[in-house]
Amino acid sequence: MRVSDGPATATVVREFDDNALLALLLGPHNVNLERIERHLGVALNTRGNAVSASGTAAAAEDALQVLDGLYALARRQGHIETADIDTAVRMSRHTAAGIDGEDLVLRTRKRHIAPRTPTQAEYVAAMNRQSLVFGLGPAGTGKTYLAVAKAVEMMARGEVDRIILSRPAVEAGERLGFLPGDLKEKVDPYLRPLYDALYDMLPGDQVMKKLTAGEIEVAPLAFMRGRTLANSFIILDEAQNTTAMQMKMALTRMGEHSRMVVTGDMSQIDLPSGVRSGLKDALEVIAGMEGVSFVHFTDRDVVRHDLVTRIVRAYDRVERERKGNTEPT
Repeated sequence: MRVSDGPATATVVREFDDNALLALLLGPHNVNLERIERHLGVALNTRGNAVSASGTAAAAEDALQVLDGLYALARRQGHIETADIDTAVRMSRHTAAGIDGEDLVLRTRKRHIAPRTPTQAEYVAAMNRQSLVFGLGPAGTGKTYLAVAKAVEMMARGEVDRIILSRPAVEAGERLGFLPGDLKEKVDPYLRPLYDALYDMLPGDQVMKKLTAGEIEVAPLAFMRGRTLANSFIILDEAQNTTAMQMKMALTRMGEHSRMVVTGDMSQIDLPSGVRSGLKDALEVIAGMEGVSFVHFTDRDVVRHDLVTRIVRAYDRVERERKGNTEPT
């Protein structure tokens, strides 16, 4: 590596020893380098088997870290996708104390899942350490997906005996009798995202086997009432749509050697007007309690299509404007 400094810029040059991997790193017609340039505000140039990054000292070092990370990824998986570039850029400035160097990769039967944003890394680290974790923020940030991955990993290691996945069926008010079909057909539409995550991490026959054996249970929140769940990994999804009483009930289901992850988005409350969200209530009641972590995601953590991030930001902006217009003067 060679570094030359100007008045306000730096140039970092990295040489790569494998031309085939370098071609994967660059992408067709250097398209990968162009994406890194747009993200970090640097100029990237190639000469032979070397890539130079020019910009502010911090940006040039970030670019070098991204290039090194993507080169190592190309060696491991044999290809580089657009999402890999975005992940490397997001993580390049991640220096949260106590997280760097920790193994944050979640290993499931079908795939290994690594955090794609600094907040996701914080979230996984919290699930590694704490008995109760709240993941809070907008859709598309990986709150539920990572929680399911952690649960599947812990079951594979024999650290928990059961996985309990639950959400409040708010749209039906948890009064499901008027819906057609048997109980499973009534509640499945509300629980489909949880099934989707499971099938993404386990072979289909294994999902069905564990569901049949009761090792994995996917059920509406009302079905947790009166139970004590020991040696279990419990995920309460869409928790903003619980009432205060439901939230208290859910949190007190934890038994010995159990973990719980509660996810929710306070901007997506579907409760009837005047009903206080149990998630909002819990954030006030147990704030600062030992053994509990609160991880707050933002639109910067949205890892779906780029357009989803812009949509989330647009809605947030309009909501702030509307609130400002309704405030008394």
